[in-house]
Amino acid sequence: MRRSLTALAAAALATTLFAGTPALAQGSGKVEVLWLGQAAFRITSPTGKVIVIDPWLKTNPKTPAAFKDLKALGKVDVVLVTHAHFDHVADAAELAKLNGTKLFVPPGLGATLTNLGIIEPGVAPGMNKSGIATPIGPDIKLHMVRAEHSSEYAYKDPATGKTTSYPGGEPVGWIVELENGFKIYHMGDTGLFGDMKLIGDVYKPDLVLLPIGGNFTINANLGALAVREFIKPKYALPMHYGTFPILAGKPEDFAKGMEGSGVRVVVPQPGDQVTF
Repeated sequence: MRRSLTALAAAALATTLFAGTPALAQGSGKVEVLWLGQAAFRITSPTGKVIVIDPWLKTNPKTPAAFKDLKALGKVDVVLVTHAHFDHVADAAELAKLNGTKLFVPPGLGATLTNLGIIEPGVAPGMNKSGIATPIGPDIKLHMVRAEHSSEYAYKDPATGKTTSYPGGEPVGWIVELENGFKIYHMGDTGLFGDMKLIGDVYKPDLVLLPIGGNFTINANLGALAVREFIKPKYALPMHYGTFPILAGKPEDFAKGMEGSGVRVVVPQPGDQVTF
């Protein structure tokens, strides 16, 4: 790994492989997860299919400079969004258009983006929680699940400069089930809710990407509770912290809360790729 972590967090990374800033996807036969800051990830499947979740890159202070150009992500096969807040949806429409791909968003947000002329009709297929989509082949399944948050879409009219809030649908999480059976649960922005246990029981994710910043989402302690008691994955990777001072959760606190759980905590820096 290219940057040091606290001894506590580093001890939890023994079986995780880091590759620094990676080359573009080639279909390595492994699962590659690139964190781009906040809740933005590029997931590369074993056969080289690329899934981007919550792309806020161009103005994200934590995104490495190399990835502020959306073309640097390479060919993207599908774009997923968890909710309508700017730090999750900001570059989604542009990225989908750049790649000529579909944009999967919470129900309601797709209609808003279409009605405002931000995306063309048909770019955001209809879908809702408990739905399953297979836009890049039958062996890669995208499951939409519940999240506990809000989801307003703030649109600044280029003609008037006025910003207006529009319906963004209900927030969601995503279970990305890859062709080798490896499952990644991106929780989006969420508070704690009891049905996290149901999600864990039904989908049995291998890797959880969870917010720990607090204030707007679960913090490090509640995140550890959710992962340890409800979801019980093999790996957990904290996100959505440190981007702004108010997102004060610390990965070392999360790692401490996971001690003795058997879950391996992965703590990359933005721009690091983790291989499973």
